[in-house]
Amino acid sequence: MTKPVALEDLVVRLTKGQRLMGLDLGTKTIGVAISDVSRQLASPLETVKRVKFTQDAQALMVHVKRYEVGGFVIGLPINMDGSEGPRAQATRSFIRSMATLTDVPFATWDERLSTVAAERTLIAADWSRRKRAEAIDAHAAAFILQGALDRLAVMERAADEARERGAGV
Repeated sequence: MTKPVALEDLVVRLTKGQRLMGLDLGTKTIGVAISDVSRQLASPLETVKRVKFTQDAQALMVHVKRYEVGGFVIGLPINMDGSEGPRAQATRSFIRSMATLTDVPFATWDERLSTVAAERTLIAADWSRRKRAEAIDAHAAAFILQGALDRLAVMERAADEARERGAGV
């Protein structure tokens, strides 16, 4: 698979207990977050310093195995006007390259303002500037992943309600 899948298509491929991994892809680092097994809560995991694609991918695949990851949610850097620029193209290229190494599917998530939101949260928690700089990308990845998890929860509730209406409950 070389294209990202829709979020709802990603979830139907998961088996019970598989987690989702959130990624905030930067030019120098990759923020990594992980969901809990019930896919309700995203937590920052680490910030990977980018070296070469092969090494970056290898670092991510260690987490895929360790946490039984069934899918990636990667932030897609969309411009504020809704257009896609060079960073979005680089993200799509990263997904294509990863697809040659793993069958774990990717879904994209609009990452606009995720780093800003993560930074505000860390400032509110009184993190020093140095600590924020070290952790911001992993927290942005958690923000991206949590947005996707929240959307999935809404979709699941709507599906449950539709089933109940259909069953006359």
